Amino acid sequence: MNDAFQKDCLEILAGKVERGEISRRRFAQIAAMVLAGAPLALRAGGARAADGQLVLVNWGGDALKAYDAAYGQAFQKATGITVKEDGTGPTEGAITAQFKSGKPTWDLVDADPFSAISLGHQGMIEPIDYTVVDKAKMRPGFAWDYAASTYFFSYIIAYDAQKFGKNPPTGMADFFDVKKFPGKRSMYKWGVGMWEAALLADGVAPEKLYPLDLKRAHDKIAAFKENVSSYWGGGAESQQVMLSGDASMGLIWSTRASLLDKDPSGQVKFIWDQGLISPGALAVIKNNPGGKANAMSFIASTTDPKKQLVMFDMLGQGPANPATDALIPVDQQKYNPVDPANMTKQIALDMPWYAENYGAALDTYTKIISA
Repeated sequence: MNDAFQKDCLEILAGKVERGEISRRRFAQIAAMVLAGAPLALRAGGARAADGQLVLVNWGGDALKAYDAAYGQAFQKATGITVKEDGTGPTEGAITAQFKSGKPTWDLVDADPFSAISLGHQGMIEPIDYTVVDKAKMRPGFAWDYAASTYFFSYIIAYDAQKFGKNPPTGMADFFDVKKFPGKRSMYKWGVGMWEAALLADGVAPEKLYPLDLKRAHDKIAAFKENVSSYWGGGAESQQVMLSGDASMGLIWSTRASLLDKDPSGQVKFIWDQGLISPGALAVIKNNPGGKANAMSFIASTTDPKKQLVMFDMLGQGPANPATDALIPVDQQKYNPVDPANMTKQIALDMPWYAENYGAALDTYTKIISA
């Protein structure tokens, strides 16, 4: 099977998922069989694993430079191990395909904690070795068996300041109100936070969000489809859709919104109101080529407050280590999702709910947005 044919197979499979013709789980099963016979370069998704290196997969764009500057270069200097950044995007399906190939080429993944929990229960993710990774350097409650929190971000409303600067949105109801705030919208392709946004817009009180009423949320999302110009799948894509003017509002990550806010053009601004706060985490694929011990050492190295400050400065990530908070300049605290003034305006995503319900919820969501 040659590279071109394998890529065509995967593209066809991805299209079937988007159209709701096959489930994400079935996609992962078939993709694993395709990738099992694939050359190393294809399986690696752009970065190859080799002796003396680790491959860390994140969501691309500005994150590639940030992870290297904050963590990769320092880790290489301390250990001699090179950390290659891959911006392919560590979706649950992609991680599953890597593991089921029998020859994973990824080591570390910037995963949603609920994905790591779910995949860990299925034997695809290594348990975090907390004898190496210091749990005391994380915010209480954000260290899981299969994932260690490394930062925080939020799903927030970014908006076109040229159109709405004098009358900015104040919450999710405004995002879904195209009469009061005309223009196209952009939403997250992988569903997280979109259900909560729809329910908040539909009048559900924040304290009553969970367990999510998925039927109500999907009805709201389906009725709103004609107003959505794009469903972004990665951070760089979400930035571009706002900068291009294709959408006048987007539900995007706060890490990307802070970068847009700092752009000299002043074109895009954002609000924390009714933001949906989420931890980001690192997880290790079982049987990773770079070795479990090296991967755990890398995760331990990311808990350094000074390194997390670099991530905040470059990408707007809220620090997982609370000791970092004191290092953030006062005039920059407005970009920190875990700053107390910002947290009080937001709602935390329920990781246990997602670990139990995400797969089925996403299958339905995908069918709706691709129909």
